[in-house]
Amino acid sequence: MALTDKAFSVLVVSTAENFNSTMAAMLPESRYQPVRYAGSISAAQRAVAQRSYDFVIINTPLSDDPGVRFAIDCSTSGKALVLLLVRNEIHADIYDKVARHGVFTLPKPMSRQAMDTALRWLTTAKTKLQSAEKKSTKMEDKMEEIRLVNKAKWLLISKEGLLEPEAHRTIEKEAMDRCVTKKEIAKEIIDKYN
Repeated sequence: MALTDKAFSVLVVSTAENFNSTMAAMLPESRYQPVRYAGSISAAQRAVAQRSYDFVIINTPLSDDPGVRFAIDCSTSGKALVLLLVRNEIHADIYDKVARHGVFTLPKPMSRQAMDTALRWLTTAKTKLQSAEKKSTKMEDKMEEIRLVNKAKWLLISKEGLLEPEAHRTIEKEAMDRCVTKKEIAKEIIDKYN
């Protein structure tokens, strides 16, 4: 699957109508959907409470809040990648506050090309994170299977008097004979003796 084959959900938080119009043109539905707009931090908080987003783009300042705390909260509590746009004069200070929380920043004013580059970086980073999450989940599943099989083996050893290789072979053979996973057999053994 190419990066452009997946659509990413976006929340744009901005009070500037011209910025929102520019973003609408830069976020084609074929690559970004749904795209939602919030005109304040309180509206953005309600939006992220209702659903998760792949990207949250915050154009500061906002009418009710600077947006820095919200950016950090979104980045650390959810799966969203956050891009915070701040005035050039304060960019370095804001960057120092938010970078350690995984928030991306860009100084304003910026060109359309810079924003397009930032969107590409977000897309690349999100794709990489999703791949890592899938690998992590597979590893966790494998570790869970190993724990259950080991527990079942020790139950067979203690309750049935089998040696460790015999207990292991019993679980493997039962799984192969019944066309199920070793994890399923291990759960049955654990349930039987507990």
